Amino acid sequence: MLRILILHLAFLLHPVHVSITTLTQEAESDCLKVMFRMYFDDFQLDYKLFHPGFKPGTGSEDSDYPHDMLNKYFNDRVQIYINNKLLPGKLTDVAINEYEILMNFEFESNAKPRSFRIRNQILTRIYSDQANMIYLNINRYEDAIKLTVDDTEAVIRLK
Repeated sequence: MLRILILHLAFLLHPVHVSITTLTQEAESDCLKVMFRMYFDDFQLDYKLFHPGFKPGTGSEDSDYPHDMLNKYFNDRVQIYINNKLLPGKLTDVAINEYEILMNFEFESNAKPRSFRIRNQILTRIYSDQANMIYLNINRYEDAIKLTVDDTEAVIRLK
């Protein structure tokens, strides 16, 4: 029983500062789907910097965070470019539990992407050891990228 409690507490204190972003676009599709997840307590810290006057409700309910503001937060912190064109994302779903927040977005893209650029500044103002992991699967091109406080942007030639 004590071991379970210790493991549970260790997870809550999570010494790792990481976000995970997965980007998927099927061949010949013009819809880029993005799944984003991070620890909920880290999200709350970063969201307070984005929206200092925001007062959440009593719990970790997704209704405490208006979807339009979550959409603005993500588009402020993460910029995605296809063929040198900035793509605005649209939040399609959000799920929050006591440990993490998971958001899904759709971006209107180009059916024949040639280049991809991402800038991810999630938590980079808060943690010097922040790692923003990017998993990319666009038009059959697959890659994994680690962005950090010192390296917040990646550019990839897709063809």
